Amino acid sequence: MLPGPRNLITDVAGLSVGNAEDHRLKSGVTAIVCDPPATAAVQVLGGAPGTRETDLLEPHNTVQTVDGIILSGGSAFGLDAASGAQAALREMGRGFVIGPHRVPIVPTAILFDLINGGDKDWGQFPPYRELGYEAVQKADADFATGSVGAGTGALTATFKGGLGSASIVLPNGITVGALVAVNALGSATVGSTRHFWAAPHEKQDEFGGLGLPHPMPANASEVRTKMGANLSAAANTTIAVIATDAVLTKAEAKRLAIAAHDGFSRAIWPAHTPLDGDLIFALATGASGRTLELADFLELGAAAAATMARAIARGVHDATPAENDPVPSWSSRD
Repeated sequence: MLPGPRNLITDVAGLSVGNAEDHRLKSGVTAIVCDPPATAAVQVLGGAPGTRETDLLEPHNTVQTVDGIILSGGSAFGLDAASGAQAALREMGRGFVIGPHRVPIVPTAILFDLINGGDKDWGQFPPYRELGYEAVQKADADFATGSVGAGTGALTATFKGGLGSASIVLPNGITVGALVAVNALGSATVGSTRHFWAAPHEKQDEFGGLGLPHPMPANASEVRTKMGANLSAAANTTIAVIATDAVLTKAEAKRLAIAAHDGFSRAIWPAHTPLDGDLIFALATGASGRTLELADFLELGAAAAATMARAIARGVHDATPAENDPVPSWSSRD
């Protein structure tokens, strides 16, 4: 199996992605726009999530599709990004129709990047509403990864985090894509090395082609966390989107989000801690027109986990150094 032509989540037809960031702030917003609206679900496995409009994604609730997803920095302040995204989508005539009104449905998740060396003295109101608006306006099939959007100020225990994405085309023609802002308490690399935990799933040397270290270092299973880097124990969360062009129900999309969390476990050590807000949204655009048999869904879930693991490694790999970074970028270390 090979990645799609861009090796980005936008290889899933019906999705576009936009980034907006402030490098002085060391924070930003990433918008995933669904055109047409996509079936959606969510699974939260971290102990410290920050969200908006996630309850409506449960399979038993009324709204079936969403207009977009927002991933934002800024901790709880970043939830303002959804308001800006709604404003941009409303201008486009998008949203859930209620009488003469349209209400854009934009579930949102945030990560904590307040203690990362950026200037957070933004005055009376945080800038995330405007960043959310800008991110939607910039949405396109091609977008940057690394230290952009929601990944601008992201950190892990050992290296800078970042925005990562990946895709895969299954033998049955279904496409799976992942997008993730990696800001984990733990590490995406093995022990004190530059080798990624996700190495067994790497495609075409997309995050350095180093493979796993051999022999494995003695400290490979050591729990390395940001607390060891003198950062706040609350300064974490990996937030992500897994997407497919298959036709899924909300319940099936929920199962896809659950499966994709295995990608966190394959790419980050440790993952899903009480101090992370680890969360994955699932989107099914249905653009392929294909529903899945059980055997197909098993393959879809495995691909979701592997693609998510690759996206996590790519987010760390693609991050770039900046002034006042509390940890180095992967690319800056030999």
